Amino acid sequence: MKVIDLFSGAGGLSLGLQSAGAELVACVEKNRDACETHAKHSPNCEHFQCDIREIDFARYKGKVDVVAGGPPCQPFSLGGLRKANKDRRDMIPEFIRCLNEAHPTAFIMENVPGLITRQTRPYFDSVLSKLCAAGYHLNWAVLHSADYGVPQKRRRLFVLGIRDGLLLFPKPTHGPNCSKSHIKSFDVIGLQPTGVSPNCPVKYARYPDLRPSPYAGHIYNGGGRPIDPNSPCHTILASSGGYKTHWIDTQGIAPIYHAHLLNGGKPWEGEVPGARRLSVEECARIQTFPAELEFSGSRSSQYTQVGDAVPVILAQAVAGAVFSQLSTSRAGSQYLEPDQEVSHHQTRLAI
Repeated sequence: MKVIDLFSGAGGLSLGLQSAGAELVACVEKNRDACETHAKHSPNCEHFQCDIREIDFARYKGKVDVVAGGPPCQPFSLGGLRKANKDRRDMIPEFIRCLNEAHPTAFIMENVPGLITRQTRPYFDSVLSKLCAAGYHLNWAVLHSADYGVPQKRRRLFVLGIRDGLLLFPKPTHGPNCSKSHIKSFDVIGLQPTGVSPNCPVKYARYPDLRPSPYAGHIYNGGGRPIDPNSPCHTILASSGGYKTHWIDTQGIAPIYHAHLLNGGKPWEGEVPGARRLSVEECARIQTFPAELEFSGSRSSQYTQVGDAVPVILAQAVAGAVFSQLSTSRAGSQYLEPDQEVSHHQTRLAI
């Protein structure tokens, strides 16, 4: 399958597409550091390090099978103002323009689940209408990365489109209802450090906000949380690299302190003994990037590239399902049927 990757970033989606058998024809990424990182693992594709609005995609008409990409999520993220199409960073119209000019057989579009919340749902519905008007039959789902073998609690919205028929999503491979368990965070990282951690000490919060789990809530300073060694990691954030970087509890303080607070104990003060925030390399492992990949730019830029990416293994699972259905008749047992609800999933059909 010949594929274009739009808003490719450091290449999490691209690597997943290629692992599933794609030939990457071109990628578009405005950020210089991310584009340089991408070129390290995919040197043979055409790299456009520019504003996507400068590119005429008609040159690829009849030359690509699939267009993939994750338009910038800031206009829809729950951590932002969610202005949707009123945000100048909304590039979904450019994704649709590429489809209209390149005329691929199918597409894969990725974004944050915030796009389907009440505030931005009218815009999402308008996007679906425009994708239908471009000639595609659609299916969308919110997928949980951990259900596909990623050691991370990361939910992402995917929209699949095809000119004839209907593309279905792959069924989960990991979790309570599967033959494989969710991959634990400490299966890919551990107490021994890899790379250099940011110099941002973890301290006890003055006013802790408890949750049932010792690894949730806000009982430490900053937005980074302690990592449960026996579960997938919290979502790796693009804002990592400072106090929003998750951390490893090397001395097992988190469950002890949580129990102390639940029993009415007063908040502790000072730094948490043995707390170590994740390095870029450790964040990249949780995002399932190849261990040998080196990220370009400053450490801050590297953290952003990692946090912005689609987990490679999740991208591979989705792309593999799409390519299989484009190539052959599908085996129904492997896929989620429209409107079928599975753990952490919502799949809906729009025609």
